Amino acid sequence: MKQRKVPLRKCVACQEMKPKRSLIRIVRSPEGEVSIDLTGKKSGRGAYLCGQTSCFRLAKKSKAFDRALAVSVDPEIYDRLEQDFIRVEDEFQAAGAREEDA
Repeated sequence: MKQRKVPLRKCVACQEMKPKRSLIRIVRSPEGEVSIDLTGKKSGRGAYLCGQTSCFRLAKKSKAFDRALAVSVDPEIYDRLEQDFIRVEDEFQAAGAREEDA
């Protein structure tokens, strides 16, 4: 049986290449709304981030989302994303652990 190729993406904060499924996608929709996309299927321009709060804080400090999403991201949006990110971080890591067990 042929082994499948695992798609890799780069974290915008730490610049590490990791499997796509182990990263969290931040997406700018065609309407201009910036949000977290856990499904990886929302339409729009995406940026990938490790599932760690330290990487999010580094991306916020360096304004990595501004460059990756090709739009100026307001500080209020960064604050909202940080709250959302902390909330979904545990859920994302638990889902990753379930996939490894399978």
